[in-house]
Amino acid sequence: MENTTNLITKPKKNKFKKFALIVLISLVIIWFIYYFICGMTYSEGTRSGILTKISKKGFVFKTYEGDLNIGGISQGDGTIMPTSQFKFSVTESKVYDELQLKEGKKVVLHYKQVIKNFFWQGDTDYFIYDVSDVK
Repeated sequence: MENTTNLITKPKKNKFKKFALIVLISLVIIWFIYYFICGMTYSEGTRSGILTKISKKGFVFKTYEGDLNIGGISQGDGTIMPTSQFKFSVTESKVYDELQLKEGKKVVLHYKQVIKNFFWQGDTDYFIYDVSDVK
């Protein structure tokens, strides 16, 4: 009698282990795909303007956020388009320190735009990796 109960419970344990393993492998694959998409660079470039704001913010995950005033663009006929703000995030503290020193000055920001960012990386999809002065 004891042998028949062991035979009945043993296949159930194997099915549960298989199911748990399949779920675990599926979650790992989904996580890697999501991580790959979040790290993929969509575009790279530069923006120049006056650095108006750089700050460290967040409750749990502290991120570096900033604004660059791109300024009005003069048309050939004498009209000036309104100013626009370029909002960006910074991941490295070294770049953040450089930006703090250049606040209020005209700078060139070198950025990478990602398809999707993780919530702990910053508020925007634009990540600044270098800053230089306008000459």
